Amino acid sequence: MGWGGIPLPLTACARLLPGPAPSPPARRVPPAMPLDHRRLRGPEESQPPALWAATAAEDEEDEEGAGAAPRDPCALRPLFARAGLLSQAQGSAYVELGSGTKVLCAAWGPREAAEPGPGRLLCEFRRAPFAGRGARGRPGAAAEREAAAALREALEPAVRLGRYPRARLAVSALLLQDGGSALAAAVSAAALALADAGVEMYDLAVGCALCRPAAPAASWMLQPAEPEERRAAARLTLALLPALNQVSAVLGGGRGGPPEDWAQALRLGLDGCHRQYPVLRQSLLRAAQRRDAAAAATATAAAATSA
Repeated sequence: MGWGGIPLPLTACARLLPGPAPSPPARRVPPAMPLDHRRLRGPEESQPPALWAATAAEDEEDEEGAGAAPRDPCALRPLFARAGLLSQAQGSAYVELGSGTKVLCAAWGPREAAEPGPGRLLCEFRRAPFAGRGARGRPGAAAEREAAAALREALEPAVRLGRYPRARLAVSALLLQDGGSALAAAVSAAALALADAGVEMYDLAVGCALCRPAAPAASWMLQPAEPEERRAAARLTLALLPALNQVSAVLGGGRGGPPEDWAQALRLGLDGCHRQYPVLRQSLLRAAQRRDAAAAATATAAAATSA
């Protein structure tokens, strides 16, 4: 019976009786995710990769400085030059130095210009993304424009622009690998490409680079490598027209000492340009011989076909 003689349901009677409180409903536990034993757990603490890259670069620089053998400052590095490689351009050349510098140039003959006046020489200098190591391999567009301006300054005295009124001549230099003396190699390669394109020139422009280490009694060095350029106190790049014995461009800076030391560097650079000149002339001659042989073979095949 309930209160006041009113019958209560059985469940209500159970709630009114003293006893332990009913337990809450059990929570449903989701099944555990399977463990991937092939995945390695990360470390508790981590550091940015740039820190390790900088440390590795410093160690590499120390190894280069400690393991580099002293060389004759007046000795030239081996030079390889070849003209007439690219079929898409009117003229082309490839220059490689013993330090690892590799430059590929293409040139195009006179094209009509919209503005009147004497001929113009357009120069372009670009670096491949893989040309250098680390941040040194990406100097930016400003450095490329500066190198293009220096290239034009070195080549304009060698080209007979007066023979091409209202025309444009274009040359493009691509630095494939920077092992040092890159601008000097680009000057030589660009002059070879222009000559291979049939552009009238007074002479081939030959580039040569020098640097002076930071040591007090150090002397100037011909064709420095990239580590030597990086640690140098002064740099100098000059372009020479050897047949005319005329300097077309000089680009330098740094703490090179008194004027007598700079004059000594100029004499050393002029001697280096004169020693490279026969190699460039021979490469241009071989390119002309290959072109003549190919034309003769084509003519012979056409005559045989018509017969």
